[in-house]
Amino acid sequence: MQRFRVAMPDAIEIQRDDPAASFEPHRGHLRGLAYRMLGSLSEAEDVAQDAYLRWHRIGAPARAKIDNPRAWLSKAATRLCLDRLKSARAQRETYIGPWLPEPVVEPATEPGELAQDLTVAFLLLLERLSPLERAAFLLHDVFEMSFRQVAEVLRRDPAACRQLAARARKHIEAGKPRFDAKAEEQQRMAAAFLEAAGSGDARRLARLLAADVELMSDGGGKVAAALNPILGSGKVTAFLLGVRQKFPFPAGTAYRPTRVNGLPGFVIMLPDGSIDQTLSFEIAEGLIRRIYIVRNPDKLKNVH
Repeated sequence: MQRFRVAMPDAIEIQRDDPAASFEPHRGHLRGLAYRMLGSLSEAEDVAQDAYLRWHRIGAPARAKIDNPRAWLSKAATRLCLDRLKSARAQRETYIGPWLPEPVVEPATEPGELAQDLTVAFLLLLERLSPLERAAFLLHDVFEMSFRQVAEVLRRDPAACRQLAARARKHIEAGKPRFDAKAEEQQRMAAAFLEAAGSGDARRLARLLAADVELMSDGGGKVAAALNPILGSGKVTAFLLGVRQKFPFPAGTAYRPTRVNGLPGFVIMLPDGSIDQTLSFEIAEGLIRRIYIVRNPDKLKNVH
């Protein structure tokens, strides 16, 4: 299996009596860990801040005795995430319509900046794991902790953590999508999709879609969105053209090419400057396999 790795920057020696200065080199790492655990940028920011508060509260003498601040903070952040996942699972059960992770957007001209383990498909696979499986897999396979370190975080023995990660890895490998198109080809197909859908050309649109294409639209019950995944080229085409006819975008709407969680797509901005949605695509074997639309306004607050 391809292992998903996150680069670990060189250690930075900073006086531990300054909690903010000694914490900041690790903030991005903690946000990345929490986002993969929770699928929410805003919650990831909260977890990183809560981890900082714990780092601050233990005091300078205790901080000075910690040999590996990143490991200590990762442990704190993971436990904070596990606490949040308990309530998140209950919220998912009452969530209106499909749930998609909060989009992470980067310029279309900078493909590959995001790791493959930030794609929507990967994050949805993580959602199917138990919280402990997710944590063991991410800490070991993505953030390269030893199973001894993982065991300290999860309060399990290393053998149990190894089994948790192995079960998670099996599920991830079984459901992992293929991406065989180059970035330029992906963005070209995304642009062709937008043109076909915008012009109402059903035949051209259908030619871009795989026969078993799936469309997921996340409105969270706050804005209009499909309440169930839509499967099949015919149904997806009919849905998209039906939405275009009933709810056309106003003149002056901007369609900004971008990458959403590492996938080609667009940020759609209304004339008043508000973000209406993000749109992204999984493309393989020359066809669009999955379409992800995030419209829930709570999930678009960090999109610019």
